[in-house]
Amino acid sequence: MQYFLYVDESGDHGLSNINPNFPVFLLCGVIFNQETYEKLRIEFNELKTSIWKNKTVIFHSRDIRKCEKEFQVLFDLKLKKQFYEQLNTIISNSEYDIIASSIDKTKYIKKYGRLGNDVYELSLSFIIERAIFLLDDVKNETIQLNIVIEKRGKKEDKQLQEHFQRLLSRGTSYVDAKRLKAYNINIEFIDKKKNINGFQLADLVAYPIARYVMEPNRANPAYEVFKTKFYTKNGKRYGLKIFP
Repeated sequence: MQYFLYVDESGDHGLSNINPNFPVFLLCGVIFNQETYEKLRIEFNELKTSIWKNKTVIFHSRDIRKCEKEFQVLFDLKLKKQFYEQLNTIISNSEYDIIASSIDKTKYIKKYGRLGNDVYELSLSFIIERAIFLLDDVKNETIQLNIVIEKRGKKEDKQLQEHFQRLLSRGTSYVDAKRLKAYNINIEFIDKKKNINGFQLADLVAYPIARYVMEPNRANPAYEVFKTKFYTKNGKRYGLKIFP
């Protein structure tokens, strides 16, 4: 059985300059099996075709919110209503789990300093760890986990690949190396400009989660659409790690 974990980010992972209005770095993963991902892919493409008459539009949270680029069509309020109703239905009804890691950079620096671990690598470790917890409950003898990450640059991708190899050889605090290797984990870096619907879902949910982490009591309609999708076990929500 193939599983796919698509990973996207919200916020800046750098520790040099912190935006006081957005001091959080959030890495968000959405995990599917092969069958549930294919269903989402088809439904996203049907929505794109119904609004734009083609499947090439790439859903990007910021452009949608600001009605920019292809999403200028959403200035038509009737079309906007149709788009959001269909999009929210797909996001709400599709079968997937969210595993996200949020790091408050101000608190992180106070505790670990600016030279602490790379927050992107740390967040990815948290997400992989919880993905293993989730897959442990899947009753299937052979599972391959495919992690799909946005390309950021040759240097950054090489650094992240090296971090991933260290995880495989050493394990994490809660998952040993043998347990990781049992899932035949593959990591792939793909240009976000490619029309990958798994990336697009991760992008759509990442920003509302970051806003929820920063202001949990503020109205957040987008978050309400998918808040039940976080990976949960025995009534405990493991799908959102807030650190430190």
